[in-house]
Amino acid sequence: MTIEEIKEILEAEVITGSDNLKMEVKIGCAADLMSDVLAFAKPGAILLTGLTNPQVVRTVEIADVKAICFVRGKKPDENTIKLAKDKNLILLMTHLPMFESCGRLYKKGLVGLGYLDINKRNG
Repeated sequence: MTIEEIKEILEAEVITGSDNLKMEVKIGCAADLMSDVLAFAKPGAILLTGLTNPQVVRTVEIADVKAICFVRGKKPDENTIKLAKDKNLILLMTHLPMFESCGRLYKKGLVGLGYLDINKRNG
């Protein structure tokens, strides 16, 4: 699924990375605990979160997450946006709550970590 498709599904606004909307994302994750992102996120994922501080950008850089979508209409401050631009990360913002955002993406075919774990066990 492309970032552009995610943007449409979530009725999201692009904050940074408008030139990378064709980028493919294979997995989604959602968390407000950055320790969970470090423990469970997979490279190339999109993170849905309600946290908007610069630490989110630093965490996804370490986890090799390619995009962040801020939920519940939360918009990051200028420091967070600048850091994301410097790191070449895509930032989106949706008015939708996290649960609905995840549900919409899953319904359209974006898998989460559980799907990968099940396939590892079964195959």
